[in-house]
Order: sequence, then C-alpha cells, then structure tokens
Amino acid sequence: MGLPQQKMDATEARLATLSLPQGGWTAATRADALSRVRAMGLPSRRDEYWKYTRPETLVDAPAPQAAIFSPDEAPIFGEIDRLRIVFVDGVFDPDASDDLELEGIVIDRLAESTAHDIHWAKDLYGTLEARGQDPVERPLAALNTAFASDGALIHVKKTPSKAISLIYFHNDETSDAILHHVIKVDPGAEVTILENGPAAARFNKCMEIDLADTAKLHHVRAQGRDHERRAATHMFARLGAESVYKSFTLTVNGRLTRNEVVIELTGDDAVAHVAGACVGDGEFHHDDTVFVTHDAVNCESRQVFKKVLRNGATGVFQGKILVKEGAQKTDGYQISQSLLLDDDSQFLAKPELEIYADDVACSHGSTSGAIDEDALFYLRSRGVPESEATDLLTLAFLAEAVEEIEDEALSDEIVSRLSAWLVRHSRG
Repeated sequence: MGLPQQKMDATEARLATLSLPQGGWTAATRADALSRVRAMGLPSRRDEYWKYTRPETLVDAPAPQAAIFSPDEAPIFGEIDRLRIVFVDGVFDPDASDDLELEGIVIDRLAESTAHDIHWAKDLYGTLEARGQDPVERPLAALNTAFASDGALIHVKKTPSKAISLIYFHNDETSDAILHHVIKVDPGAEVTILENGPAAARFNKCMEIDLADTAKLHHVRAQGRDHERRAATHMFARLGAESVYKSFTLTVNGRLTRNEVVIELTGDDAVAHVAGACVGDGEFHHDDTVFVTHDAVNCESRQVFKKVLRNGATGVFQGKILVKEGAQKTDGYQISQSLLLDDDSQFLAKPELEIYADDVACSHGSTSGAIDEDALFYLRSRGVPESEATDLLTLAFLAEAVEEIEDEALSDEIVSRLSAWLVRHSRG
C-alpha cells in the first residue's frame, strides 16, 4: 500500500530542502536510507508511536526559529578530564576542539572520511539504524543516515585515559543540523562518552554504538537550557557477550525533545541500562521512546525515567521490552514516573512487555503524582521553607535515575544542575 498523498507531499517537501552527500563509502547506505524514508514517509500524528507527540516542527520544510540562549552558569562537565569535539550548528569547529588524538582511540570526522572508498565505519554506518526500523519505523533516523553532514567516528581499541566529550553550540536562530556518530568499542575496552549543548534551532542526531564482547560504554548526556530548541535524537546500540552499556540523559527546558533509544542484547550475559531525568516548565514537551530487545541468555536491562513537570509541561514515555524465544534468564526492569507540580501539566505513558521465553523476570510500572504532602509537612514543621522542602523532595524523586550514573563526579555534576534549575524556577 502506498503512502497517503498528504504524507508523501510533506515528505517530498522536506527532502527538497536537503542535499544528499555524494560519493565515498557512505553513498550506497545513504541511497538506501533515502529510499526507506520515501517508503515510510516522515512521521505524522496518525502514526502509532507519534500519537502523544506532534512531529510537525521536526519535519516541516522550514526549520522553526529558536532564539539564542546565553546561560549564566559555567559549561557542564567543565571540570571533567575529557577530549573535546565541538560542533557549532552542526558544523565541526576545529579551533574550539582538542586535537582528535588519544591513545587507544581512532577518531575521524564523517565529513572528511567519506572522501575515501574504504573506512572501518563502513560496515556500521546506517547498519544499526536500519536494524532498528523493525518492528517500529523510525523515519527521522533514516533521514539522518541519508543526509547527515558530519559527525564523529570513534573506534575505541583500548581504554583511553580520559572521556570523549561531544559539545554542541547553537549560534544561528534558524540552524537545522543533522549529525551522525558511530562508536565501535573493541573487546575488553571501556570508554565514557559525554554530550552536552543545544546544538541548533532544530537538531536531528543519530548515534550508532557497537559493543564487542566484554566491551563497556558509559554515556552521560545533558541537553542544554535553550528554551526554544527542538530536537529528535536516536541511539542504536548492539551489545556483544558480557558487554555493558549504560546511558543517562538530563533534559532541562527546550520546546520539544524526542529521544529514542533502541538496544539489542545479542550476546549472553550482556547488561544495558538506560535512564533519564527531565525537568520542564511551561511550553515544554519531552518524549522518551525506548525499545530493548533481549536476544541472548542471562542478560539484564533497566529502564529508569523520571520527569518533573510544571506550568503546563508535558512528558511522554513509551518503553518496550521484547524477549525473543530462547532468551532465557532475562532480567528486564522498566519504571517511568512523573512528578506533577501543578494541575496543568500531564504525563502520558505506554509501557510494554512482549515475552516469548518462559524463564524470565520482567517487570514494568508507571506512576504519576504530586508532591507527598506528609513529607512536605514534615520538612516544613522542622523549619524548612516550603520552596526548599519542595526542591529536596523533587531531588529525592529524581535520585533513582541519577543513581544509574556510575561515575561519582558526573553524578554530582548532574545533581548540581538539577538543583540550580529548581532554585531558578521555584524562586522566580
């Protein structure tokens, strides 16, 4: 069955604004991705996995305008020892970046490497994204694979001495950036990937992560304080035997954010944790959509998402655990919770389990509620001002998600940023 004419026209209007990079080792993959975009069509509100989130501003031909925001605090992760890779409105900034050299790691740029016919990322670029289209179509990810203008290609051969930090700046009120990163981690290696910054007025980012047996990747992301930004991000991760993937995302403000995570546990004894803490105020819409597939024995997955919403903000969580036949001794855990600080905000959740093995332990749950009045009364009766007591209870609510970060320095940094947001918004 062909696409409805309206969806076809909207898709072609968006494609007409983009230029497909030519030649090099990505050419065939880009052409395939473009054909998949045309076959699927860009998302509309009629699509099942977009019924809670309006995709128009993510797919319309003209990028929506977003005012430049200048934060009044030091950049996050500034005290962390890291190698910085900086993009400004989707364009690599060599002057702001460090030398892309680090012992045990090979780093290339997508824009430069595609001038050649052979590259280590050729077998990965677009591969995990394409696998992630089944059983749920993700057309914005396919659009990214086809049209990404740049990105970091990171091959971790041995554990590096410092974290790798992807930093995104937004300097153009109408910027429309598309970045695609590929990360390959060899057996026994371990790496920390940091991300922060608003990136562009509209940002489409895709990250493909391939973890070999016994490899480990820690990912901590902070989506910045720009109030008007719009972003659609995708992470596709494939885990080998005894590998570990842990990802945490902090989202503060922004007009519209859709974060999709697709994880495949393909090797026995693999571990995948994905978590997020989100705080939003006013015209704020935040959507976490997660799909975890267990396709091996004795694997563990955790999904922990907490959202704090006020003044009409909206939070969305769509999470699924799929346990395939033969994936015995699976341990799958999923929790999504919201704290609504007023009657105008809303939380929409769609947790799912689909299990085809009989020796598993899987659970999911979703709750939404207000501040615990008894706990608030207890703190106020001991002299704690109401606004400060509310902040303390809010931080306690978010703690389970933040605790998924293993590195104490990074965890402390996230808590500090959350505390600062709460102070700004509770005290005017």
